[in-house]
Amino acid sequence: MKLIAFEIDGRHVDIRPAPLERDWMDATDQRFAYRCLPLAIANAFGWEVLCPEAFKATWDGEKGLDAIKIETAGGAKSPAISHFGSGVLTFHLPCLFRTEPGYDLMVQGPINRPKDAIAPLQGLIETDWSPFTFTMNWIFTQPEIEIEFEKGEPICHLFPVRRGELETIEPEIRPLESEPELNAKYQAWAASRRSFNVNLKEPGSPAQTQKWQKEYFRGQEPGGDAAAPQDHRTKLRLREFKRAL
Repeated sequence: MKLIAFEIDGRHVDIRPAPLERDWMDATDQRFAYRCLPLAIANAFGWEVLCPEAFKATWDGEKGLDAIKIETAGGAKSPAISHFGSGVLTFHLPCLFRTEPGYDLMVQGPINRPKDAIAPLQGLIETDWSPFTFTMNWIFTQPEIEIEFEKGEPICHLFPVRRGELETIEPEIRPLESEPELNAKYQAWAASRRSFNVNLKEPGSPAQTQKWQKEYFRGQEPGGDAAAPQDHRTKLRLREFKRAL
C-alpha cells in the first residue's frame, strides 16, 4: 500500500518512521519502560513529522490571536502560528498526503512523548480523495508557561486506517466465566503474577533474578506454552519515505 506526501511549492517536509526510543524511557531504572511491549510497539506505530525550526511560545490565557507570543532564534520564520485563537498553536504542514482508496489518515501528536503545558489535538482525514492540506494543532493547557519546540523534534504522528472498519465491529460485554478456557488461563496468569510480585521482594529469589515476567513479550501463555499467532511482533520496522525524482 502506498502513502504519499506531495511537497508543495518546493517546500521540504522532514518525516521519518517513528522510533522506538524515548528519552524518558531511557531514563527509567535499568530502562525498565522498554519491558512493556505494548508501549514499545505503540511508539513506532506510524511516522513522525519533525519541526523544521526551533522556537518558543507562550500563551497569556486569552482567546485572541495575539494571545500567543512566538519567538525564534536569529529571526528565523516560525513553523507555528496563532491561527484559531483560544490558545491553539498551529503548524501548517508543507505537503498534501494521499492514501489509497478506502483509507483515511489518523493525524495526532507524537505517541508517548508528554510535553508540559501544551497538548496535541487529533484529527482523522479522508486523504484518499481530498485535495486539501490540513494543519497539526496543539492547545496550551496552562497560561504564562513558556514551551519550546526544538529543531527536529516530532510535532505530528500519522498512520493510515481503513475507513469504516470501526463501524463493522460488534462490541459485547460478557462475564469472563462464560469462556471457561480463557478464564482458566487468566486465573493461572493472575496467580502467577501475584506469586511473582511477592517473590520479587525477597532477596536472591528467582523473581529478582528474572526481574520481570516475559510471557507476553515472548508470545507465551503461563507455563511457557506458545499462544500468540505467527505474526506476534516485538518490533516494528516501517519504511522510510523515499524521495521520488
